[in-house]
Amino acid sequence: MSEKLAVLFPGVGYHVDRPLLYHSAKLARERGYEVCAVSYPPLPTGLRGKPERIQQAIELCSRAASEQLSGIAPDQHKQLLFISKSLGTAVAAVCAARFSLSPQQVYYTPVENSFAYFRREGLVFHGTADPWARTKVVKNECRRLRLPLFLVENADHSLETADTLHDLETLHRVMARTAQYLDERGFFH
Repeated sequence: MSEKLAVLFPGVGYHVDRPLLYHSAKLARERGYEVCAVSYPPLPTGLRGKPERIQQAIELCSRAASEQLSGIAPDQHKQLLFISKSLGTAVAAVCAARFSLSPQQVYYTPVENSFAYFRREGLVFHGTADPWARTKVVKNECRRLRLPLFLVENADHSLETADTLHDLETLHRVMARTAQYLDERGFFH
């Protein structure tokens, strides 16, 4: 294992080959990280707007991810980074707590249930038109936890709008802010 490990926690239907996770993984590799991704068992559909079902999915995914990460010891890596999307944001936070890990966390578009697991470390990205999490809730929770929040106006759960060129500009800004977060914390090449 490398001294620097980045773990990707995808969302439901938002896999590691999608823009946010794909480019984040590239940023991590550029900074010398070994990158791996957790996978989940098949999940039920129709989760949005159903907090109880989302909670069940978080628990199922957390068990699967915990099994995959069981070999990571708190002192095994000098630098540990968790990059997560949607439901994966809760899974990343659960796994960090379960294994007493203190990774840097990049949270892309958390669902509202995720905030129950977040600690005071990380960077949060949220689209103001995200149907999975109300902007007011995200703002309040980030303020309560003192988590920096990057808002993308009129963007959905993938931080996208109906304008492709605008979405590419947004992706650039999101990746630039992610890179800045990593570099500010000493995660240099």
